[in-house]
Amino acid sequence: MQRLFLSSPHMSGKEQEYIAEVFQSNYIAPLGAFVEKFEQSIKEHTGASHALALSSATAGLHLALRVLGIGKDDIVLASSFTFIGSVSAILYQGATPVFIDSDESWNLSPQLLKRAIGELEKKPKALILTHLYGQMAKIEEIVTICKEEGIYLIEDAAESLGATYEGQQSGTFGDFGVYSFNGNKILTTSGGGMLVSHNGEWIEKAKFFSTQAKENFLHYEHEEYGYNYRMSNVLASVGVAQMEVLEERVSRKREIFELYRRELSGIEEISFMPEIEGSRGNRWLSTILFDKIDPLKVVKALERVNAESRPLWKPMHLQPLFSDALCFVDGSSQKMYSKGLCLPSPSSASNEELMRVVKGIQTICQ
Repeated sequence: MQRLFLSSPHMSGKEQEYIAEVFQSNYIAPLGAFVEKFEQSIKEHTGASHALALSSATAGLHLALRVLGIGKDDIVLASSFTFIGSVSAILYQGATPVFIDSDESWNLSPQLLKRAIGELEKKPKALILTHLYGQMAKIEEIVTICKEEGIYLIEDAAESLGATYEGQQSGTFGDFGVYSFNGNKILTTSGGGMLVSHNGEWIEKAKFFSTQAKENFLHYEHEEYGYNYRMSNVLASVGVAQMEVLEERVSRKREIFELYRRELSGIEEISFMPEIEGSRGNRWLSTILFDKIDPLKVVKALERVNAESRPLWKPMHLQPLFSDALCFVDGSSQKMYSKGLCLPSPSSASNEELMRVVKGIQTICQ
């Protein structure tokens, strides 16, 4: 049986054509026409006013914090139930992370957010909000809180490109948004990210920092330090091809989720990640919770049918790296981590292949 991965790359068919154009132009790196085309395609699809193609989503988060003036000892609130890349940039800037737990949506709890802001002795400067597994957080409530409290909102939409709330794309509600094109995301350039904002001056400043902070001279003049964070023209050409099929990928990911829910809904042991009212997630990964069964037993069962599965993200407040960090938690994400699994969700998989997963889970639950 062919290996069934969590979310393997799925090419559109035009990637090699566009890469050939890059090689013919000889604009391999650092920049070129396809970088601008990729940024334009993101702006057109998401409605973001400005976009900057980068080497990774983590680079985007780092630039956002730098542009917003977040520095040593500043407090940055963050979702705890997320991947380390969502919060590592806080440490890059010497700032202090404070973690917020989840609610029934699995995403950051607005109630705990308000509690954290009210109880902290020092006012937080920013919030990095993760839209987990492609599902929208309660963005309307969170935006309102951030505006009332004067806190910058950075959306970690690395997993949620194509997800919407009331028709508006994830990543476009806050001061900044970040998308990922890592190898396992809904679209991939093998590695890369995109920083978006409605503030053009901020994106220009981020662009300046992303290209080694070179001043406008013929020679290399530097008044500030920067980074080598821009995306190459080759990878951007892959991104342009991928963006042409984004809606197809979202539709297929949602079909995969519906297949799992339909086939497994009769098992009381199992529940699925919800979708908040008014939202449309991209269902990047189909994720489930088991009531009593040890999820690691399910992992072993799926390995027997050559299907990859993985525990949900281990919350940041439980990571050894952040053992001394402040956190506002109620046990929600810790419970989900102990009971949950990510199921194989590659958009290229057939229904027949996915049924191997269904049958493996049914066998364990019975």
